[in-house]
Amino acid sequence: MEVLPCTAGAKIHVIGFAPGDLLLEKIEEAIAKHNIENGAVISGIGTLKTCRLHYVKHTEFPPVNVFYTLSEPLELLSINGLIINGQPHLHIAVSKGEEKTWGGHLEHGSEVLYLAEIAILEFEGLSAERKYDEKLKISLLSGKG
Repeated sequence: MEVLPCTAGAKIHVIGFAPGDLLLEKIEEAIAKHNIENGAVISGIGTLKTCRLHYVKHTEFPPVNVFYTLSEPLELLSINGLIINGQPHLHIAVSKGEEKTWGGHLEHGSEVLYLAEIAILEFEGLSAERKYDEKLKISLLSGKG
């Protein structure tokens, strides 16, 4: 386990998305445009026309991801995760009315249907990075230095 203190303040960025926007791509664009090095997506709601996700297939190492696409009107129930070194790692939950709920790791190509709104909490003074573990074949959060 790694605990990383944030030694300074924080700033909130609220982002509105329009029909046809690609959710993850626009989040990455906002992160780059506003130079958000480290932060967290703390809230996200809206509707999606297409949702691309992945989940892990088994419990062994290295992980194997299963990718899938949902192409139907969906409610975006939640999106959250961390931004470390300007790179988002986000998870999402979506539903189709009363029928079904899906969740997983957000992938590129998820298209906004009507609108989406998210809030990013930018951490000032957090020294963090993801380091690749050769043995486990995954990147883990750690302090810089």
